[in-house]
Amino acid sequence: MKITGEQNIAADPQKVWQALNDPEILRQSIPGCKSLERIGENSFRATIETKIGPVKALFNGEVQLSDLDPPHGYTLSGRGNAGSMGTAKGSARVRLLPNGVGTKLTYDVDADVTGKFAQLGSRLIQGTANLLAGQFFTRFGEIVAPAPAEVAAAKRPATAWLPWAVAGAAIAAAIAYYFLR
Repeated sequence: MKITGEQNIAADPQKVWQALNDPEILRQSIPGCKSLERIGENSFRATIETKIGPVKALFNGEVQLSDLDPPHGYTLSGRGNAGSMGTAKGSARVRLLPNGVGTKLTYDVDADVTGKFAQLGSRLIQGTANLLAGQFFTRFGEIVAPAPAEVAAAKRPATAWLPWAVAGAAIAAAIAYYFLR
C-alpha cells in the first residue's frame, strides 16, 4: 500500500524538524498512541491502539530513523505486532521544504499489513490509513504552530486550560498507524 501527502505548517523547518523528533509531540499527534518512548538516538518504541472497520487491535512496535538530513527530512521504518490480529510494517520518507509562510511537509509511505487486518480489504485499509495520516498531520500542525486563539488560550490561568488538556489528550493524534505500518 502506498500513501502520499503533504501538509503546510505555519512554522519554520527547524521548529518542525525538532517537533518531528520530540517523542511527547509525536505521542500527542499519533491517533490512539498509548505510549511512545525514545529507546536510542534514532529509535522509538510505541504502543498504539487502532481500529480498522470492525477490527480493533493494540500494536507494539519500534520505529527507526535513517537518512537524517536535519532540518530537511528523514526516512523512518517501523514494524508493529498485534498478536493474532496481525502485523504492520512500513517505511516513510518525510521531507521539509520552506514555503514562504512556514514549512511544506511531504510524505511518501510504503506499508504492508498481515493477519486479520489484511483480510479487511485494501480499500478499507487505505481509507483508514489516509484518515489517520490526516488526523496526525492536523494535530501535529496544531501543536507545532497553534492558531492565535490557541496561543491566547494557553496564556490563561491553569484552571482555564484543564478541560482543553483533557480533550486534547482524548483526541491525541495521528500517525500511530502511519508509524507502525
